[in-house]
Amino acid sequence: MTRVAAVTGGAGAIGGAVATALRASDHTVAILDRAGDPPVDLADYDDVKAAGARVLQAHGRCDVLVHAAAAFDRAALSDLDLEAWRHVQAVNVESALWLAQSFAPGMAERGFGRIVLVVSDTVWDPPAPDLLAYVVSKAALIGIARTLARALGRDGITVNCVAPGLTPTPAAVADTPPEAFAQVRARQAIDRSLAPEDVAATVAFLAGDAAGVVTGQTLCVDGGLVLR
Repeated sequence: MTRVAAVTGGAGAIGGAVATALRASDHTVAILDRAGDPPVDLADYDDVKAAGARVLQAHGRCDVLVHAAAAFDRAALSDLDLEAWRHVQAVNVESALWLAQSFAPGMAERGFGRIVLVVSDTVWDPPAPDLLAYVVSKAALIGIARTLARALGRDGITVNCVAPGLTPTPAAVADTPPEAFAQVRARQAIDRSLAPEDVAATVAFLAGDAAGVVTGQTLCVDGGLVLR
């Protein structure tokens, strides 16, 4: 039977690669993104809950939730304001939580579910002070994954994180000095640039049957920059 996957940030580079990989493994994919059809504002609670309800209404189920969306509002401690802080946490953390709340009951009823949260290796290796809100949000997702893994595991639901390294997506290239990519690559154990497909392959593994006893884990997909 074809499984249904919801992918936040599915119009972006990494989220798009995840959607492609899941379709290739026989999933029907619903894209939840501000550039989606219809668009979804992941910073807005009501919009997120409505999007979850639409997925269930359209497909009757959601077997896999992949949270790949992220806000990158940048500010160091001295410049951080409440609006920017709350926007990052709403998009990066809260939207994943509300969608899990919407989809987990059905997953539990069927005895199968996969929740995969895309985090970042910056949790262990923060590259810049102005990424404070972003790094904190990704660490919060790891805490959510560990807690939900314990809470939902007996219902057949696994919850894991995938932590990419610096990947030259259009958004990253626009927001990162060119020399940073070379510097990060020089620190990796594997000497090549990362690609969205690297992340997507790991997500697809965690979403499948082969990862049925993997839960509460964070897999770094960063060429060996962070060794845990």
